[in-house]
Amino acid sequence: MSNAPLTRLIFDSLWKNNPALVQLLGLCPLLAVSTSTVNALSLASATLFVLLVSNASILLIRNVIPDTIRLPITIMLISAAVSVTELLMQAHRYQLYKTLGIFLPLITVNGVILIQADAVARKKAPLAALYHGLIIGVGFGAVLVLLGAIRELLGTGALFTDMHLLFGAGTETWRWQVLKVDYPLLVATLPPGAFLVTGCLIALKNQIDTNIERRSKLG
Repeated sequence: MSNAPLTRLIFDSLWKNNPALVQLLGLCPLLAVSTSTVNALSLASATLFVLLVSNASILLIRNVIPDTIRLPITIMLISAAVSVTELLMQAHRYQLYKTLGIFLPLITVNGVILIQADAVARKKAPLAALYHGLIIGVGFGAVLVLLGAIRELLGTGALFTDMHLLFGAGTETWRWQVLKVDYPLLVATLPPGAFLVTGCLIALKNQIDTNIERRSKLG
């Protein structure tokens, strides 16, 4: 894989064709779980893990799967990866497991994972398929974490609260009180806040793209 296609892949996945801000995939967990940085980072990590494990599993057996049953087999492999993720989180991060709730098993039907799994099943080169899955997962996770950080900051005035739930004891001090306010914007942590902040991020991205296009035409 040459540097040019690699750079283009990263740019497309993280910015130009971001699965969350452009394709609008995985909106349900994106909006519901991003109430804080730790929740968003936890779900982003779980989604990336499932994406990579399911892709690797499909690569191992894709040559023996008939096209007629490719989709159900793909969903079964994704479901197995999600089940492993749930069991690991139950065993090691039980409080986060309870917080994420139904949105962990819903990873199975996340459009980001299903589309990437189908791309892998269509004979993409193994290394390219895994790398593409990694970049797609990072692109989706980056937006999820950014959204969680913004909502937490606006809603509580702080960042990185309860990070010990993900990283263990000793990280309680990571909490950073950024805004010294008595009445934070609590709506940011509620469902309407998720739609408002996501809409603002999409609008900001579109405005940046418009400015870049206008400058390229002038220059």
